[in-house]
Amino acid sequence: MISFIVHGGAWDIPDEMLDAHYQGVKNALEIGWHILSNGGSGVDAVEKAIRYLEDDPTFDAGRGSFVNALGEIELDASIMNGTSFRCGAIASVQNIRNPISLARLIMDKSEHVLITGMGAVRFALENGMQQCKSDDLLVGRELQRWKDLQGKSTFSTKDAFKKKLPSDTVGAIALDKNGIIVSGTSTGGTPNKYPGRVGDSPLIGCGTYADSSVGGVSCTGWGEAIIKVALAKTIVDQMEINGDDPEVAAKIGIDRLQKKADGFGGVIVLNKNGVPAVAFNTPRMARAYRTSEMTTDIVVV
Repeated sequence: MISFIVHGGAWDIPDEMLDAHYQGVKNALEIGWHILSNGGSGVDAVEKAIRYLEDDPTFDAGRGSFVNALGEIELDASIMNGTSFRCGAIASVQNIRNPISLARLIMDKSEHVLITGMGAVRFALENGMQQCKSDDLLVGRELQRWKDLQGKSTFSTKDAFKKKLPSDTVGAIALDKNGIIVSGTSTGGTPNKYPGRVGDSPLIGCGTYADSSVGGVSCTGWGEAIIKVALAKTIVDQMEINGDDPEVAAKIGIDRLQKKADGFGGVIVLNKNGVPAVAFNTPRMARAYRTSEMTTDIVVV
C-alpha cells in the first residue's frame, strides 16, 4: 500500500480561514499523492507537498511565517527517511524560501543532521540554493500581528495557544511503493518569539520522526511542550508497543503532551502499513490523507 497524509496546523482556526486551510492541505495532498501514485519516492512526495504549503501564505511556514521580536523571520524544518535513518534539519534560518528543501539538502549531501542560522545559509549557497528577500516571506497579516504585540513583554510562546493565536506549522508523511516511510515538518515558529528560539519542528524525535519498520509522525503545536515529551518518538514507540495501532498511539501521545507538559497541539501518524491517524487537543486541525485502499481523499479542518 502507498499512503500520504499532510497537516496545516492545529489551533483555533477561525471560520473565515477555514476555506484557505481546507484548500491548502487538499492541494498539498494532491501533489504528494500524484508523486507516490506514479511510482515516485516518499522523500519527493513529502518535500514537494511541504514546499507547496510553504509557498501558501495561509500557513506559518515559508511565506506567511510569523515575525520574531526583532521583526525578523526565522525558519525551522526537518525531514527523515525511516529506512536509511538519514535526516536533515535547519533552525533559525533567514531568507530561505523553502526551508524543507534545505533540510533535504542537508540530509542528502551532508554528514550532519541539524545546521542552524548562518551556517545553514552558507551550506545552501555552497550547494546552489539561493537566498530570497525578507519581503518575499513577509505578509501584511503577520506584520500587523507583530506591531500589535510590541510592548507586551509578558507574551510567551504558550500565549499563542491560550490566546488563540495561530500555529500553522505544516507537515507530511509518506509511505511509498518501496515501503519507505518519510516524515517532514516546516514552521516559522511562534509569533513574537525571542530571536534564535527553536521549537520542536527541526528536532528529530520531537517534531518529526520516521522508522519504516514502525511508522512516522509529524507534529504541530506548542513547541516547548512537544520537546519536553519528545512527542514524535513517543508516538512511534507506542506503535511498536501496541501492535502498530496508530490511532491509539496518537491519542496516548497527545494525552501525555497535555498531562505532563500542559501542552497543546496535534499530530499526524502513519503506521508501517500506511494506516493513517490524527489526534489533537486544540479546537481544530487542518489535515488531509489518502491511501491506495481509499477511493476518495479525506480533507478536514
